[in-house]
Amino acid sequence: MRETGPMTATPLTAAATAAPSQRSAQRGSYWITTFGCQMNKADSERMAGILEAMGYREAPAELEADLVLYNTCTIRDNAEQKVYSYLGRQAQRKRTNPNLTLVVAGCVAQQEGESLLRRVPELDLVMGPQHANRLDTLLAQVEQGQQVVATDEHHILEDITTARRDSAVCGWVNVIYGCNERCTYCVVPSVRGREQSRLPEAIRLEIEGLAAQGFKEITLLGQNIDAYGRDLPGITPEGRRQHTLTDLLRFVHDVKGIERIRFATSHPRYFTERLIDACADLPKVCEHFHIPFQSGDDAVLRAMARGYTIDRYRRIIERIRERMPDAAISADVIVAFPGETDAQYRRTLDLIEEIGFDQVNTAAYSPRPGTPAADWPNQLSEAVKVERLRELNALVEAKAKQRSARYAGRIEEILVEGPNPKDPDQVMGRTRTNRLTFVPAARPEGGMWQPGDLVAARIEQVRAFSLSGTLA
Repeated sequence: MRETGPMTATPLTAAATAAPSQRSAQRGSYWITTFGCQMNKADSERMAGILEAMGYREAPAELEADLVLYNTCTIRDNAEQKVYSYLGRQAQRKRTNPNLTLVVAGCVAQQEGESLLRRVPELDLVMGPQHANRLDTLLAQVEQGQQVVATDEHHILEDITTARRDSAVCGWVNVIYGCNERCTYCVVPSVRGREQSRLPEAIRLEIEGLAAQGFKEITLLGQNIDAYGRDLPGITPEGRRQHTLTDLLRFVHDVKGIERIRFATSHPRYFTERLIDACADLPKVCEHFHIPFQSGDDAVLRAMARGYTIDRYRRIIERIRERMPDAAISADVIVAFPGETDAQYRRTLDLIEEIGFDQVNTAAYSPRPGTPAADWPNQLSEAVKVERLRELNALVEAKAKQRSARYAGRIEEILVEGPNPKDPDQVMGRTRTNRLTFVPAARPEGGMWQPGDLVAARIEQVRAFSLSGTLA
């Protein structure tokens, strides 16, 4: 199984867990390539588990698989075009091997629907992200000779038993699907559907299952995780919603065996002081917050329909650092949004300079089909996009390196995730603040550190986005 961002493809470590106890007869081999966000990665883990429950086994290589599934992303145009490049390769292969099953899942599938079949007639199944838990049912239709398109609005089925995890240490846990926001640049609400929160009891049950399997860290996932619970019934005696992200963190915090809890992705419109205080008070919640700001200019934020101001964003960061001074802050930002002036772009640079983010995911604006901003006449040129993104990335890296400098000489707790693929004498893991860190693989008392171990490391080398240390 492979994971790929918009620009690169990197193999994942396969540590299969939570395999179902009852399996069907062997059907052949499968390969999944995942494009895009953490939600897609979690969807891929569930679909891999379903395939293995059906009797498929993971193929050693993509071109050897009997079933190939691309779990797609449509946030950026380059990610979408990369999917078509991959599909072309498989379509050619299917012409000589008609028994190959070819599946496109995820956001491109939802957006394109039947037009994907016209463009790539070799496809057997096109399925949107709301149908991930129905993969076995849809493949049964394919096995009956049908060419299937599943992109209708669908209530997401609760399923916590079949995920094939790609880590034995850190687990994704979906808590809310979909998004009700209407940002003018974003296609997510139209491809992932309306918000659907899972019940707290189901979420806790899944986390308890992960703890029983030896997982040490969980990340609660949602496209807009701060909206968790607003579609669930219930009001407290104080007159507030009974189910919020804050309440959920408190509800799952005491699961025995889980050492760390993270959550993503947050929206500044809904990020509350009550949530910040809970994160400061709950020992297992890590001091790392991913809060996209998208632009440093209020007029651009209004055009994006983001629903907050930069002053509001600053107050969130100030409150986090007041309660958790060492907290790491990461964010997303878009430059060259339609109509963005040079002065407005400079305000984005000023905000990055002022706040000092630990990491920022950067992108030049990419028009997405069906979004309001895609049809606006004031689109900026590719040359402007390239130049602004280049300058932005240089600043982001410089600020990240400055933030990393604070770790030098400190002792940090590292949760070991696995060996360093570039150096067999090292293992790698992350600090509570989510800094990737490399430490010696050998334990002082003999043997090697194993995934899931907590290691105290003295940081000796700092880089923009990673650290190296010795055993403390």
